Amino acid sequence: MRLAISVARPNLISLGTCFGKFSKSGKFKLHITALDHMAQYAKYKIWIKPNGEMPFLYGNHIVKAHLGRITEDTPEHQGVVVFSMSDVPLGFGVTARSTIDTRNLDPTAIIVFHQADVGEYLRDEDTLF
Repeated sequence: MRLAISVARPNLISLGTCFGKFSKSGKFKLHITALDHMAQYAKYKIWIKPNGEMPFLYGNHIVKAHLGRITEDTPEHQGVVVFSMSDVPLGFGVTARSTIDTRNLDPTAIIVFHQADVGEYLRDEDTLF
């Protein structure tokens, strides 16, 4: 922050990490730029198999066939951070089912609804900041 003082205010675009934006209706929309901070402190996490990484990074939901591991006792409609099996944060979403319910589902059932992923850096680079 002290280095930013040397830049004139009209030339300074932002300072720090952009966590998201407020919509016109007043709701806060979380951006993918907050992923590094969220991954450190997330209570509920999901790990997906390597064959499920690319579909998730293209904006698709996570199905049970791509599920590697899930945090125990994750409730339904809870925010989760999505990791690869090598513990690299890929994005975040909302669980469609609880941990207990996922054990009885077929492989094509949706487990996590997609909200944001690191592929947005390329897809939405014009409107991200």
